[in-house]
Amino acid sequence: MEVPLAETESIDAGRARTGYWWRESPPHVEATLPALSRRGAFVKRALDVTGAAIGLMVAAPVLIVLALLVKLDSRGPVLFAQRRVGLSGRTFRMLKLRTMHDGAEDEKASVAPLNRSDDLRLFKIDGDPRVTRLGRVIRRWSLDELPQLFNILAGDMSLVGPRPFFESDLDDYEAHHFRRLAVKPGLTGLWQVSGRSDIVDFEEVVRLDRHYIEHWSLGLDLQILARTIPAVITRRGAY
Repeated sequence: MEVPLAETESIDAGRARTGYWWRESPPHVEATLPALSRRGAFVKRALDVTGAAIGLMVAAPVLIVLALLVKLDSRGPVLFAQRRVGLSGRTFRMLKLRTMHDGAEDEKASVAPLNRSDDLRLFKIDGDPRVTRLGRVIRRWSLDELPQLFNILAGDMSLVGPRPFFESDLDDYEAHHFRRLAVKPGLTGLWQVSGRSDIVDFEEVVRLDRHYIEHWSLGLDLQILARTIPAVITRRGAY
């Protein structure tokens, strides 16, 4: 699928720069427009490194305890790594604390009828039978996402940005969906603080992501980070 540049005409031309999106197999290239200027990217990266480093120092004791509990609760690795799509279509391995029993990914097709969304790109299940007892608690408080602080330090993710989707989802993307790849995916984002799993319309997710990208500022990132704390405490949209 070719992405016509006309789809990005609402973006301020003064901020737009030429970039590329690609797939390794089959070979495929798309023209895209990265959202951030060099200065903006530097400021955002500085916030990411500082925030992730502080976050890891604060969360280290919690991560150690949770790692031990995950290991004791069920068989399997402590960390769960999934290949996701990031900036400009580059894939990376996103880290999470394991909240499902080992081999749960192979059972995805069997639980697909339980999906709350008609769109497979938003796979949200209330009471997913693959989730462990401890996993339900960890998910409710979004603690399974904490290892992504390492992804942020590595430069694959940002504190704030669109959530990363699977590479296979790109096959069903329409032209305007690819704008989500113009910034690094985030640990939190406008979608998460606006409803999280309660939002089951993919177009609404894309609308929120595009709004964030096209109106990015340091102030907006700080605002979303501040809204993330009450969203986690109230557990709104967490399953």
